Parts: sequence; C-alpha cells; structure tokens
Amino acid sequence: MKLLACQMSTLPDGSHLMELAMKLVQLMLRKLSLGIINNDHLSELSIIVAIIARQFAFLQNAMKFEALHLLSAIFSSEHTTLLHDAFRVMPNQNWSNHIRDGVAAILQNRVAPAEKFEALIVAESMVSIMGEGWLVGQINLPNIHDPIPADRCLLLVLESSRVEVSVLLNELAYAKYEASGSSSSTAETIILKQQKVTIVFSLVEKIIKLISNIGESEGHDFDESTFTKVIKGLNETIGVVLEYLQDAKEHGQKRGNDLLASVRLVGSYLAETPIACKEKIRELLGYMLSVEGEDESSPFYSVCFLLPMLCQMTMKIEGCKLLASSGGYKAVVDCLIKLIGQNRHGVEDNGCIFLACDTIMNFLLKREQFCFPEDELTFFNLLKALAIWTENTNDLSVLMMASSICALVFDFTSEEALLNHPDLSSSCLNSLSRLIARSLASWGQDMSDVVKGEMDLLEIVTAGYSRWANRFPRIRNAVKR
Repeated sequence: MKLLACQMSTLPDGSHLMELAMKLVQLMLRKLSLGIINNDHLSELSIIVAIIARQFAFLQNAMKFEALHLLSAIFSSEHTTLLHDAFRVMPNQNWSNHIRDGVAAILQNRVAPAEKFEALIVAESMVSIMGEGWLVGQINLPNIHDPIPADRCLLLVLESSRVEVSVLLNELAYAKYEASGSSSSTAETIILKQQKVTIVFSLVEKIIKLISNIGESEGHDFDESTFTKVIKGLNETIGVVLEYLQDAKEHGQKRGNDLLASVRLVGSYLAETPIACKEKIRELLGYMLSVEGEDESSPFYSVCFLLPMLCQMTMKIEGCKLLASSGGYKAVVDCLIKLIGQNRHGVEDNGCIFLACDTIMNFLLKREQFCFPEDELTFFNLLKALAIWTENTNDLSVLMMASSICALVFDFTSEEALLNHPDLSSSCLNSLSRLIARSLASWGQDMSDVVKGEMDLLEIVTAGYSRWANRFPRIRNAVKR
C-alpha cells in the first residue's frame, strides 16, 4: 500500500503502469477486508482513492469503468466510516470534483444499467462525505470545451434515481406479490432489491434536503428552470413511491423495512411541500401511519417520519379532519407516549416530542370546527404520559407545552370522569394539578424573557382554566395554594 500510494502519484494518467497499479488495488480489495486495509493503511488508501478519482474523471476508455468499479467497491464497503473521515480533512479537494465529473459522464452516456447504478453508489457516498452541496458544482469533461451548467450532476443524479426507484419498486412488488418459485431465491431477490432501494432513496432524500435549504447554506442557488425540473422529478418519484405503498396496502402488507423507508421518503418530501399529492395522501395516510419496520412490534418510526408533515397539515381544518377520519390522531398520541417513555430512560428526542405535541395541540384547538372523535381513552392515556413527563422537570418549554395540551383535554372531561377511569390514579391527577398550578404561577408582572417566549401557550392554559376550573376542584385548590 505504501509503495502504491507513493508510485501512483507519479504515474501518467491512463498509462499501462497506472492500469497495473489499479489492478493491484483491485486484487487486494478482493483478498483482504477493507476493514483491515483501513486500520493499517488509512492515509495510503485515501491517497490512492484520490488518484483513482482523477482517472475516473479524465479517461474515456475501459480504465474509466475500472476506476468506477474500484470506487464503488471501496465506498459501498461496511468499513468506510474511517475513510470518510479521512477524506473530509484532505487538504486538496480536487478529488471530489473529479468524482463529480466522472459520475456526470457515466450518467449522461449510454452505459450498462449496472454501471449507472455503481455511479449512483459513488454519488450517494460522496454526498455522505461532502454534504448535499457536492451535487452542484462546475463540471469539466474531456473533449467538451463549452461550459457545462453547475446543476448538471444534480439533474442527472435525480433523473437516474427516479428511473431506478421506478424499476426497483416494480421489481420488488412483483417479487413480493406475484412471483412463483423457491422461497429462498425469492427472499434473496427481495433483500438485494431492498438494499438497492436504500441507496436511491437516500439520494432522493438528500436532494430534497438540498432543495429545502436553497439560499440558506453553502451559497447554492438555482434558477427557476432548474428548480422546476427538480420539483417535477421529485413529484414523479414520490408518485411512484405512493403507488408502491398503495400496492402494499391492497395486499395487506404493513411490515417491512422497504415500506418504512418509503414512508420516510414521502414524509421528507411532504414536510417541505405539504400540498403535494393531496388526493393520494388522503387515501393512504391511515395506512402509512400503520407501517412497521421488521423489528417493530407496533408502528412508531413511520409516525415519527410523518410528524413534520402532520404538524403542518393540522394547521388547517382539512388536515385535522383527515387526521380524525383516518384515526391518525391515535397513532400520533401513541407515538408521543412512546417518545416520553424513551425520554424518561435517557433517550432524548425533543424535536420529535415537540412536533407530536404541536400536532396534537393543533388538532385539539380546532376540535369544534370538525367532527371530533369521541375517544376519551386515547386522551386519558396521554394525560398520564404528560404527568410523568413533567413531574421532575423545570424546563419551562416542557411544562408549558404539556399544560396547554392538558388544558385543552380538560375541556371535554371532568375530575370525576378522570377519577372513574380505571387506569388513571389519584396520584396522577395530583401531578396534573401541580402541572397546571406551576404553569399559571409563571404568569405575573415580573415575567422573564423565557416566560414571555411561552406567552401563547400560557394564554391557552389561562383561558382553559377559566372554562373548566369549576369541574376540577383538586386543580383549583392546587392553584389557590
């Protein structure tokens, strides 16, 4: 490795000696685990990859594809974390531009589907290493002297990913629902397709992230034409994914990492464009909230992936109606209860918790404007979780969020009804009473800036208390004390 790293940097591009050196690297990768090479020769391997990247960009013969195969093998290994870290701190970043040039050249020419997919593997790895901005940049291709638009690689990667998503999901659906033959071969086919889907889904999700951050990071901006092309490509891709989910729903399939990944991708896109695919989402929302990963005993991650979309959706009456009619509000409440349970055991995910809280609060605030479900049990279970969440915290944002949700739930119940509930103890009601009392105690003349930042929630609690205090003597007494 030391010899190759030293010698390859002096060899002419495309020379016979360079070809032999690349074959030696290929042989070593076949014989040895990349983990072993990484551990002992990380710096040498990063130098070699940078040299191979140059061949990938500049050559227009069979060696270009040898370089592609090598880069794909190295980047798709399970031992690449250390290598990625080494690349991020390399002083010369030309290697990343060279790989972008090579990927663009492969994707815009007529090459075998397997080699196009290898180019997508390399692109996905580069975005993981360098960030989404790597997809946009000046491209220099051999024998082409006219300037190439900086968005060319982005559009090529998106279009190739869109095609792969369509082909792979069609093949997966056929293998799962229609193919005949030995179960072992079918299972192997499904696993292979699912692994490929993971890569293209990751690329599409990163393009969504890039588009959502336009003008906010890395100085990347697009003209209207590029933006329109990207949105069109994303809409078509998400449409295909929704069709795949529809197919799974019709076949009664709710469990599978491919289905969970599909929900995640849809959630990522609709968080940015909640009005997209409205009719299809209306049909599929309840199903998507019921999807489980292979290792889940009940839906959880699917709900977490959809929370940003649900939070925006419930800002409008139509969204609340859909959440009620689909039963989706139950899934959000169950998800919040699980998140609170994880939080108690040291797994903090306040981002998801507050998204779930905002969604539930939007739903409760508008309850008089749609057919609100008569489902006290769901909301009583939520009250128990909120009591546990807030009992030992002084975080004002947590206290105000929880108390405002409680205040809205108390609108359609009473202390007597809570105490008659078999699973809601007297001590739980005491905790809820202390919660409301602590929230209202923050109201006063000498409010801190933190309290002022929670004024909208404080107003919800105060207004709620004035409506239902006579039905909750225990809370009224706690407030007076």
